[in-house]
Amino acid sequence: MDKRYLRSIRLLAECMQLFEQTSAHNVRQFGLTHSQFDIIATLGNTPGMTCKQLGEKTLITKGTLTGVLDRLEQKGLILRERNEGDRRQLFVKLSASGVALFSEIFPKVVQQGRQRFCAYHDADFAALEHELLKLKLALSKN
Repeated sequence: MDKRYLRSIRLLAECMQLFEQTSAHNVRQFGLTHSQFDIIATLGNTPGMTCKQLGEKTLITKGTLTGVLDRLEQKGLILRERNEGDRRQLFVKLSASGVALFSEIFPKVVQQGRQRFCAYHDADFAALEHELLKLKLALSKN
């Protein structure tokens, strides 16, 4: 069991690293970091969301989120507004430039990612999703 477990964990980590490397390369072609793209992709096709919601929906840690938002705001890609009901709460949305960038690059990045899975069919994706959900459930039981 120990050898099997360690081999499986290593394989999972290697797959994630390879996916991250490829994804980061694709995103850098458009002048963004992986974290910046994550924010733009999450905000795309939405009216915006609070920082708390954005943190929950992205893979970015809370400590990193503010800096990423600062840089996106400096690039003119997002707008941050105070919530009228609670001035402590910030609402984040894409600016007009951010919407245009999202519309241009999101389909391209998704297509580049899809190419990595060209050998996968519906049954492959179903089996993968089943096992990943099972793993996620096991890991979240603490």
